[in-house]
Amino acid sequence: MCRAWMAGLALWAMAAVAMAAPVHVLTWDDLIPADAPKLAPQMAPLHDLSKMGTALQEDAPAAHQQAPHAPVVQGLDGQRVRLPGYIVPLEVNEEGRTTDFLLVPYYGACIHVPPPPSNQIVHVTSELGVKVEELYQPYWIEGPLQVKASSSELAEAGYQMVGERIAVYELSE
Repeated sequence: MCRAWMAGLALWAMAAVAMAAPVHVLTWDDLIPADAPKLAPQMAPLHDLSKMGTALQEDAPAAHQQAPHAPVVQGLDGQRVRLPGYIVPLEVNEEGRTTDFLLVPYYGACIHVPPPPSNQIVHVTSELGVKVEELYQPYWIEGPLQVKASSSELAEAGYQMVGERIAVYELSE
């Protein structure tokens, strides 16, 4: 019985240390290796927003991704990070929440304009999720980051993350 108690205590201590790991606040530039070639962003002409469909019902064909296999920063693998960005849903549950989504640096990426390079896209899974009606605003996503490619119908992502905390982006944060 004593061994089981000690093992449980050891597991609790390891979990507490993992949760206390420092969170690195990143910018999108931090996801691009210093020696990587700089790519000019591909922006489509602005849309007439009065005629724009919802994010999940876009009529236009998907735009081609600029650099689907862009280099990534290997040193970020396994770090707890916090990154601001916009959410592009991949799946929506019965409650109208997306729990599987792409995090991108600008609104409309992958839907209304060509997707950014793969090192500027993070594939996020989260039990929390976000209501689809609230996707027009940026969010802070926090959790462990993996340097691991992911593919979806919309784009290739160079990173993956388990979104443990999701908060509306505020400049003061």
